[in-house]
Amino acid sequence: MTRPPLFHSTVRPEWIDYNGHMSEAFYVLVFGHATDALMIETGLDSGYRESTGCSLYTVESHIRFLRDVPDGSHLAVRTRVLGAAARKARFVHEMYVMSGPESEPTPDAAPVATTELLAVHVDRQSGRAAEFPDAVRRRFTELTEPAPEWAGRSIGAVA
Repeated sequence: MTRPPLFHSTVRPEWIDYNGHMSEAFYVLVFGHATDALMIETGLDSGYRESTGCSLYTVESHIRFLRDVPDGSHLAVRTRVLGAAARKARFVHEMYVMSGPESEPTPDAAPVATTELLAVHVDRQSGRAAEFPDAVRRRFTELTEPAPEWAGRSIGAVA
């Protein structure tokens, strides 16, 4: 199975909140950088964006914060493409705390956070959804794998 490369980052002191662990805003930042890496992997890189005026816009996301992440932690983010259609893609990111800056999670490693995203390919000039070029859609299809058991959940009502 082909997967996009892992995205790596290290938690900086300014990312730590008043509770002594990584603030929620910085989970989004790290996941956003992982999405940028996926865009490069699928052909939606800066050259593509400049030449076509099209880009990928996140239109929905769901983050699960599973464990605290302390200052200085080495992070690895694994990306899984769950599907793509003419104008949209669904994918997930799983964040892991690693022992070193380029370490890889083992197959049974537990993530510290996950996010599921729906993104739409948009022509920025018209402000409307646009079809992916064939090569980009083909690459998304090559990367598609089954959804993890946690994907597709929503936040339930508070009783």
